[in-house]
Amino acid sequence: MATVRKRSWTTAKGERKSAWIADYTDQAGKRHIETFATKKAADAWLVTTRHEVVQGVHTPERDSITVAEAGKLWLERGEREGLERSTLDKYRNHIELHIKPRIGAVKLARLSAPMGEKFRDDLLGSLSRPMAKKVLGSLKSIVTEAQRRGLVAHNPIAAVKIRTAGRTEAKLAVGRDIPTKAEVSAILAAATGRWRPLLVTAVFTGMRASELRGLAWEDVDFNAKVIHVRQRADQWNAIGSPKSEAGHRAIPMSPLVVNALREWKLACPRLGHTEEQPGRLWLVFPTGTGKPESHANIINRGFDPVQIAAGVCDPHPTAKDKDGKPVMVAKYGLHALRHFFASWAIEQGFSPKRLQALMGHSSIQMTFDTYGHLFPSLEDDHAKFAAGELAVVK
Repeated sequence: MATVRKRSWTTAKGERKSAWIADYTDQAGKRHIETFATKKAADAWLVTTRHEVVQGVHTPERDSITVAEAGKLWLERGEREGLERSTLDKYRNHIELHIKPRIGAVKLARLSAPMGEKFRDDLLGSLSRPMAKKVLGSLKSIVTEAQRRGLVAHNPIAAVKIRTAGRTEAKLAVGRDIPTKAEVSAILAAATGRWRPLLVTAVFTGMRASELRGLAWEDVDFNAKVIHVRQRADQWNAIGSPKSEAGHRAIPMSPLVVNALREWKLACPRLGHTEEQPGRLWLVFPTGTGKPESHANIINRGFDPVQIAAGVCDPHPTAKDKDGKPVMVAKYGLHALRHFFASWAIEQGFSPKRLQALMGHSSIQMTFDTYGHLFPSLEDDHAKFAAGELAVVK
């Protein structure tokens, strides 16, 4: 039995109050009531609730957990499934910094599509579009996990979306996001010591920084002139699998990479002398003691100083030296060398599908979204237009 009735009462101050009560019995035979300001709201809620009861998936609000509590369960499942520490930290930040302050106290049974739309709008008002999209994705996953556990009947925010920026999203540009060939030549000419083989490999293989840091000598095949990407080092220097299945790949080595790595192997630091691993060559680009090198050290001690020495730098907008001149800072991040490799490979005539494999992208769409504008037109558009014109105008 489910009904909607009006309730009126008088407060201690003598004020007359009224509300609409939705009275129903859940699938377990337990009676519940919910209070609403209007009859229309009570009727609409009861229609949905009766359907959930029939389906056997209704969760009374008093028994419902909050979004924040559901987020904790979602993270616990991620830990059990062995998600990487960096991934869990990212999700945890989404929850603590963006989800809990905005919607964490809301019970899942009260969560609605309009709440999801407001949450999305709030994110877009304070975060970049890509970051807002990631946080919204985390919230959707939290509710989906709660639904899987039977803690909520459905995911009311599943249809809430953040569209891709489209025309407002700038494409990668040579000289701004991608080093020019002259800049790369200057960088390699200025690179010395242990930084030269690392930068040569980064430029002509397109490997991610984490893959370079985790590269082992056993995965460098000098006979076949191929580097096998089988592992990477995360931000805590823990060695693990590549980002995705597509990350496992073989990259041909150019002559410059082969020679640079052959020379470097003679001087490369070995692991410390232990009973388990006595002086063994392990990583290709390690610290002085043979351990994984940090990303910060590669940037601060290697790539940035090399760029400044090569003149590939920009004046700092505010910082001045003792003579009052702007302090020069490195122009590019290490990921820019990966972009350079992609543009260079396109220039050499590699197909989009082959570039996808070399870059370790999980989909061809990712390759096109990032580098599609760099591919030359393979069609003679002018000739086609001229031929088509003759078919219309005699």
